[in-house]
Amino acid sequence: MEPRIDYKKLAPGIPEALGVIDRYVRDCGLEAPLLELVKLRASQLNGCARCMQAHARAARKAGITQNRLDLLPAWRESPGYSERERAALGWCEAVTLVTEGHVPDAQVAEARRHFSEKEIANLTLAVAGINAWNRMNIALRAQPDAEE
Repeated sequence: MEPRIDYKKLAPGIPEALGVIDRYVRDCGLEAPLLELVKLRASQLNGCARCMQAHARAARKAGITQNRLDLLPAWRESPGYSERERAALGWCEAVTLVTEGHVPDAQVAEARRHFSEKEIANLTLAVAGINAWNRMNIALRAQPDAEE
């Protein structure tokens, strides 16, 4: 599949703008491994190969084992995820798939059990940010790196 538009070259303000969100999220106080799991899961749901590759790499650098990454699509049925991670992944899926029933009250209650309201707001921005990257990369066919 060929790239459609090199938006990073033609419109450098786009990655700069999304980078502002990324920097805020990175510094918001949520744990880096949790954020990488969320970013990778949203990218899996959206089918963004470029972002899946980038966030799998970042997750490994953040200390997440390959086994946990391999099991991420089946996190509900898999051991090795904390209750906080499970709440974040559930929140990520609900926000990413918002057109499939909005964000259910039960998911809000679960998030509130493990996160403060400020953390939920920051987690929501993290999900919104990766969804924006996913949509740019998918629509304009940004390619993952070649095989290593």
